[in-house]
Amino acid sequence: MTRIITSLVFFICTLAYAQSPSQYEQGMGKAMGLWKEGKTAEATAIFERIASVEKTNWLPNYYVAFINTIEVFQSQDKSKAPAYLDKAQQALDNASAISPNNPELMVAQAMIYTAWIVQDPMTNGMKYSSKAMEQYYKAQAIAPENPRVVFSKAEFEIGGAKYWGTDTKPMCAEIERSLALFAKFKPETAFHPSWGLDRAKEALVNCGK
Repeated sequence: MTRIITSLVFFICTLAYAQSPSQYEQGMGKAMGLWKEGKTAEATAIFERIASVEKTNWLPNYYVAFINTIEVFQSQDKSKAPAYLDKAQQALDNASAISPNNPELMVAQAMIYTAWIVQDPMTNGMKYSSKAMEQYYKAQAIAPENPRVVFSKAEFEIGGAKYWGTDTKPMCAEIERSLALFAKFKPETAFHPSWGLDRAKEALVNCGK
């Protein structure tokens, strides 16, 4: 009986949560705040709870994928990378099922591939480089004026150019172009992806070095 009552309470709370946009906004805002404070595990947990309720909203799963991918780039402990990236991939797959042909998700997928490459360039470089570029080309075809698409593609190509010793000037020009696109880009909501401007500015300063 206790289990039935608990399940019923959970169902009612879930239903109320799903029907109240303010609850969604409050939850997303709290998760974003925790993420900015560096509390990634807590932020991810909230995004996952929101995703379990918001079945038709790709954003919560997007942030689970994005946060876990960024953790790989920032962590010094490579042994944790597979777990982070597996979690990121699962969340991104869920988001892509909700919102197929989404350029923001394609950029996130390319970043996951890049994270695998960074972990073991000799083993993963050939395996994932073409997959990452495929995602960028697809995203570019759909949203050629999306600043994250333009910047992220150029940044990835610079890595390859430096490895092979080829000219990075065309990619630097693309990063510079992305700054103008960032200036006029307006996210659909406060929770839609809007990151990248600071990274693009820093990349441009270091471009060609």
